[in-house]
Amino acid sequence: MKLDGRRTSQNVEDRRGMGGGKAVGGLGIGGLIIVGLLTWLMGGNPLDVITQSGSFPGITTADGGEYTPTAEEEELATFASQILAGTEDVWTEQFRAMGKQYVAPKLVLFKGAVSSGCGNASSSSGPFYCSADQCVYLDLDFFVNMKRDLGADGDFAYAYVIAHEVGHHVQYLLGTLSQAHSQMSRVSQAESNQISVRLELQADYYAGVWAYHDNQKFGSLEDGDLEEALNAAQKIGDDYLQKKARGYTVPESFNHGTSAQRHRWLKKGLTTGRVSEGDTFTPAYSNL
Repeated sequence: MKLDGRRTSQNVEDRRGMGGGKAVGGLGIGGLIIVGLLTWLMGGNPLDVITQSGSFPGITTADGGEYTPTAEEEELATFASQILAGTEDVWTEQFRAMGKQYVAPKLVLFKGAVSSGCGNASSSSGPFYCSADQCVYLDLDFFVNMKRDLGADGDFAYAYVIAHEVGHHVQYLLGTLSQAHSQMSRVSQAESNQISVRLELQADYYAGVWAYHDNQKFGSLEDGDLEEALNAAQKIGDDYLQKKARGYTVPESFNHGTSAQRHRWLKKGLTTGRVSEGDTFTPAYSNL
């Protein structure tokens, strides 16, 4: 991506040097990692420890030791701030076109573990959005792990992760997130998972919408950027991650969408750039 000269956001809170504290239920960081991993392998969703949020599935963990930022981490922090600024510019215009006002989320950078308005979480949860405090939470090690563990690399792939979480904030502002969570609380686990998939695919679509307009506004995309993001979308599909972890899939436990679905909706947003075409709730589940 071409980001030279782009502004950084003022809505960034850096907690990387503050220490992680304890995780949900008094467990240390390692305890939450183990619980989350076992839950996921048994077909559950380890992200249930974070309520009212949407997130990428966690890949690996960062330890909770003393933190000294590296030059690479500082570069990634600046990058994340520039991407957040880009989402602010694009979504402010898109909301204005809808006759609405966009209120930007805050990006919280953390290391190892963090306390949010939705509870405590570790890096194993992956990046997530919390509607209770309207913040996106990100451990920058996630990007390193994307490359190492999944082969999903590149600045636009990383930008997609941030834009996806901001997409959940857009859902919150439009009322979609609260409606979906309300419905999820009244149905079976299998049905709740399907609603979760619809939320995640719409956030992928909104990430694509952001990229379309960011490129129109700033000429930010370069050769190979599109392929980076689409590759990342495929590598974080539920079916890909489950098969990688245990050799088989449990479709009824999917809560983020398959590789094909995530690829499809991200690409659709990148192609159309229209918020109005991101309805993932009306189509039959089999047609997503």
